[in-house]
Amino acid sequence: MPRPSSLRDSTQIVLPKEALSGLESQLDDEFTLTIFPENDTHYRLIGSPVEIKAASQFLARQGVSVR
Repeated sequence: MPRPSSLRDSTQIVLPKEALSGLESQLDDEFTLTIFPENDTHYRLIGSPVEIKAASQFLARQGVSVR
């Protein structure tokens, strides 16, 4: 049985809002993600493991550090 934390890590990304500045519309257009404001300073990107992996690669190409 997979650990809940490993499933969560493969289905979401949490980033500071400034890291996504100007990229929100591209992410919304290119990937099937839900972009949810986590609080005043962060966004939570939620999607399937395939979409999260592709979005992570896209963000890395844009210079955004994804852990």
